[in-house]
Amino acid sequence: MAALAAPGRPDVTPALQELYRGFEQELLVPLWTEIGDLMPAHPRSRAVPHVWRWDSLRELAARAGELVPVGRGGERRAIALANPSLGGRPFATPTLWAAIQYLMPGEDAPEHRHTQHAFRFVVEGEGVWTVVGGDPVAMRRGDFLPQAGWNMHAHHNATSEPMAWIDGLDIPFQYANEAQFFEYGRDAISEAERITPARSRAERLWGHPGLRPVSAGTPAAPGSPLLAYRWEHTDRALNDQLALEYEGFAGTVEPGHAAVRFSDPATGADVLPTIRAEVHRVVRGAETAPVRETGSSVYQVFNGSGTVTVGETSWAVTRGDLFVVPSWQPLSVRSEAGATDSESGALDLFRFSDSPIFEALRLDRTHVEGTTR
Repeated sequence: MAALAAPGRPDVTPALQELYRGFEQELLVPLWTEIGDLMPAHPRSRAVPHVWRWDSLRELAARAGELVPVGRGGERRAIALANPSLGGRPFATPTLWAAIQYLMPGEDAPEHRHTQHAFRFVVEGEGVWTVVGGDPVAMRRGDFLPQAGWNMHAHHNATSEPMAWIDGLDIPFQYANEAQFFEYGRDAISEAERITPARSRAERLWGHPGLRPVSAGTPAAPGSPLLAYRWEHTDRALNDQLALEYEGFAGTVEPGHAAVRFSDPATGADVLPTIRAEVHRVVRGAETAPVRETGSSVYQVFNGSGTVTVGETSWAVTRGDLFVVPSWQPLSVRSEAGATDSESGALDLFRFSDSPIFEALRLDRTHVEGTTR
């Protein structure tokens, strides 16, 4: 502990030096030597903006598929995004984990469970079923599949083609707070669970807009009881918002920018206690206003292309690319998507964030450039 001469600090004297040695001996640290780091004027994230290219991720995942077992030795063959400023830890941000997972034809990923809340988002392909609590759930392009913590789950690839998708979890958050548990399940799922239904039992019960099954009551466990949110519904909702805007009615976040948030049909809250998930659609030529938020986000390009600016860093992005927005770094997006690179004709972005944590602790704050909020 060094005694430094500075405005507002005590004079550097032998007596002060002796006092500091006494602090060190008793493992004490005075606030006046640390306040600039512990109490800054605004958030200063340890994470930095960064982009990962989908083509590179997919190629490396395919090579891992040939070399690394998916069973207990490889445990899921998940390859995590490591933010370059987080000391080599497999964390995209201080609270969020994002990974590409790859399943070869005919493979099963064995069963396990963990307290970390998780989801899967599919940017391309189909043919894998995730089995959550014995309920097989189809995974297809554009589908969002949440899964609250401590649910047994496995995967199986029923096709002759490999498939890759993105996993998101709150691993860094639970790791930092020393709250995590993990448990292996069965080495193999049963034949009854290896079926490939078009709709899971969860969808048949909970997947009807605005309708809640009376028989289900209020789910006791946290997280959405609906295990799959299908792309066709997401796509239709985004198109309808933009159509309302074109007709002169309210419906979009800002001109040319539609957005939807996945919600728990039982409560209306976020689908997971610690993770918020959304899809944003920005029409060609539109540019979003720069937004700062406390907490961090990970984005994946689902459709189209464009330019993303996070803080002072800008990238051109295309389908599948992932990028990180650290806490209180301004984000703006310009869409350059068109019919040649986007099924929707727009730039579609999947986003997940740690917003529910910050809102629960009343630490959430948002600022949109050019507004008072």
